[in-house]
Amino acid sequence: MTNDEQKRLAYLEAMGIQPWVRRGIRETVAAAEAEDAFADTAKAPAAAADDSAQAAEISGLDWEPLRARVLACTRCELHKQRTQAVFGVGNRKAQWLIIGEAPGADEDRQGEPFVGRAGKLLDNMLAAIGLKRVEVYIANIVKCRPPNNREPLPEEAQSCAPYLARQIALIKPKIILAVGRIAAQNLLKTDRPVGTLRGKRFNYDATDIPIIVTYHPAYLLRSPQEKRKAWQDLLFAKETFSSL
Repeated sequence: MTNDEQKRLAYLEAMGIQPWVRRGIRETVAAAEAEDAFADTAKAPAAAADDSAQAAEISGLDWEPLRARVLACTRCELHKQRTQAVFGVGNRKAQWLIIGEAPGADEDRQGEPFVGRAGKLLDNMLAAIGLKRVEVYIANIVKCRPPNNREPLPEEAQSCAPYLARQIALIKPKIILAVGRIAAQNLLKTDRPVGTLRGKRFNYDATDIPIIVTYHPAYLLRSPQEKRKAWQDLLFAKETFSSL
């Protein structure tokens, strides 16, 4: 059957009109459609197996191979419009790990997380509890900038998850500060808002590494009235760290 005939049949059926076709043609079309459907379902397990194999490989990488893998990553669609991937920055033996959402325009240009106004505010927040930027490690849930600074999609976060998990395993931080809703929800595997996660101690995955949740610096720039709550979160994080 030609492409024109296939289109004509599709149009007629969409309009609810039973088309007349020669014996055997409809059976051929049905068989072709069934074959396509089978091919699509067959791809899913293969893709899942490939993803699992990649995740297993990533889990064994040391710092420099891991960084090279992130910079060349094509595991999701975000790589198509990035200037560069943003791996992370800071002390690779840090006791404090700061995890944010995703790179923005400034981060995409400079290749470093939390630069610009939000980065300066984060630096000030850390300084308020006696920490310098060079003493901590800073990373994001997603390593490439989403278009127009939109929130990362679940599948994008999932694609980057093995990279972040390996960074955490290599750093072995004493405490994780999750800044913002996307970071908190992905790390804690929840859909609860930040307001209900603040002021509580959670543990990362199956470890005893505490996670403390606070607001994202970009949100605080838009809502400065919430800075007092963020200060309370920082004090709680410092108190939790001191108790370890």
